[in-house]
Amino acid sequence: MEVLELTSLVFGGSVLAGFLGALTGLGGGVVIVPMLALAFGIDMRYAIGASLVSVIATSSGAASAYVREGYANIRIGMLLEVATTVGALGGAILAPHVPTSALAIVFGVVLLYSAYASVSRKVRAGGPVAPNPRAVRWKLDGTLPGTDGPIPYHVTHLPGGFAVMFLAGLLSGLLGIGSGAVKVLAMDQIMRIPFKVSTTTSNFMIGVTAAASAGIYFGRGYIDPGLAMPVVLGVGVGALVGAKVLVHANVGPLRWAFAAVVAALAIEMIYSGSTGRL
Repeated sequence: MEVLELTSLVFGGSVLAGFLGALTGLGGGVVIVPMLALAFGIDMRYAIGASLVSVIATSSGAASAYVREGYANIRIGMLLEVATTVGALGGAILAPHVPTSALAIVFGVVLLYSAYASVSRKVRAGGPVAPNPRAVRWKLDGTLPGTDGPIPYHVTHLPGGFAVMFLAGLLSGLLGIGSGAVKVLAMDQIMRIPFKVSTTTSNFMIGVTAAASAGIYFGRGYIDPGLAMPVVLGVGVGALVGAKVLVHANVGPLRWAFAAVVAALAIEMIYSGSTGRL
C-alpha cells in the first residue's frame, strides 16, 4: 500500500473514531488502536503511541470549554491526576515487557467494558451526600450550573476513588486509551460526584494522563510522526463534528451502534491475541 493511500485511509478511520468517541464520551482511542492493529497491521505499540497523542490533542480542546462553562472541577481533577499519572507511568514502563498478544487480550476486555459503559447509565442509589471532612478541608466540594442557579454537591469516598483512578491510569499507559469510562465510574459511582461533573472532569484529566505515558513511548521510539499526524487530525475533525451532532441528535441508537462496533472489535482483539495473530 502506498504511503499516501495509507495516510488517507488512517485519516478517514480516525475521523470516524473521533466522531463516535464524541457521541459516547469515551474518546476515539477505543477505536483507534484496534483499527490500526487489525485493519492496517500496524504494531500494537505504535498504534498505542499514535492513540495517546490523539487523546492529548482532543482532550485539550474540549477541556477548556468544560472549565469555562463551570462543569469541570479542577481541584478534584488535579488531585486525582496524582493517582492516574503514577498509574500511567507504570503502564507505559510495563508495556514493552508485555507480549503483544497479551496486550491485545487485555485491550479486548477493556473494550467490552467500554461497550457496556457507552449504553449503560446506571442510576446511583442513595440520598444526598453528606459533607466529607477531608473533602471540605481540601475544598473539593463545588457547584454545577443549573436552571435556577448553581447546584452544590459534595465529594466522598476519596480513598476508593483514588485507587480506581490508579487503575485507570495504568490502563491508559498500557493500552493508549483515555480510560474515561473507568474515571467516570470512580467519580460518579464511588465518589458520588454528579454525572455531568464526572464526565467533564474526566475529559479534563485524560489529556494529562496520556501526556505522562506518551513521553515514555516517545523516548522508546513508539510515536511515529507520520502515523500520529493523520490520527490526530482525523480524531480532531471527527470529535468536532460529533460534538455538533450531539446537540441535536438522538444519541440512544448511536450509542447502541457504537457499542456493537466496539464489542465486535473486542472479540476480534481477544481472538487475535489468543491465537497469536497480533
